[in-house]
Amino acid sequence: MKISLNVIPECPIEEIVQIAKHAEKLGYQRCWVYDEGLATRDVHIVMTAIALETSHMEIGPGITNPYTRHPAQTAAAIMTLDELSKGRAFLGIGAGGSLTLDPLEIRREKPLTAVKDTIEITRKLLTGKRVSYEGLIASIESAQIDYTRQDIEIWLAGRGPKMLALGGELADGVMLDFIYKPELGEYIENIRHSKKTKVCYSTAIVTDEQDLEFVRPHMTYRLVDAPPRVKESIGITTEEVDRIRSALSGGLESAARHVKDEWIAPFIIQGTPSECREEIREICDKNEVDEFLIPMFDMPDPKQYLDQIASILLPA
Repeated sequence: MKISLNVIPECPIEEIVQIAKHAEKLGYQRCWVYDEGLATRDVHIVMTAIALETSHMEIGPGITNPYTRHPAQTAAAIMTLDELSKGRAFLGIGAGGSLTLDPLEIRREKPLTAVKDTIEITRKLLTGKRVSYEGLIASIESAQIDYTRQDIEIWLAGRGPKMLALGGELADGVMLDFIYKPELGEYIENIRHSKKTKVCYSTAIVTDEQDLEFVRPHMTYRLVDAPPRVKESIGITTEEVDRIRSALSGGLESAARHVKDEWIAPFIIQGTPSECREEIREICDKNEVDEFLIPMFDMPDPKQYLDQIASILLPA
């Protein structure tokens, strides 16, 4: 099973690059980079910087969306990154969330169709041939990218059953991010109903109170975007969700004040290092998970956190 990290580019690019380099030395195999629009540094600039300073770690967006860039432009950017990194790029695509789209006043219209169009356009362009595609959200006409590697992986991230089924059908892998743990097995069944699509499971590992406080701000938009049945299961009301949503206009930290511990626990791995190791092993073995992804938030000492997680998950 691969062990990877997902960096959210909130800090200067130089610091992000040092985090990625340290992770590569420790044995982390893939670096995903959050694309959160105006809330973070530009994902493609950050990935380029990481590619220039690493040698074997795979690099890709975790996750970009079909709305803020034309899918063909995203495909061209990933193919350029792949050329620069000597074959280490991959594409991570999803429908986009409130943190990314709301400040740009972009409505997430027909998300299933938008993601499907993006994957189909990318697949056609990966052939290196001159191709056309008429979609409902995005189209291309007589387009060609002639410097591509045909087997660049496409990963989809999503939660809804239709989006997961689409990932199982069209993508090379599906990334499940902060999924409500009691439903994880059901999510993976929806992905693998027709073929053995790869699965990447991503959530935070929390071993102390400080780790929990790093996670809290990043549960804000996830709780806002959670399915209604999950909100009901964890006991968060419509009024409490609206309070978090409104507070997000003042930033993640402002909204985090409204997030209760009991709403976070069902989404994360929490306990002593040995308890966390055992829970991850049990979850990943049971569900045949191919990759475990560690989200890296804005921590005072991210290298120390990587060391800590490596001691739990990576061989000595």
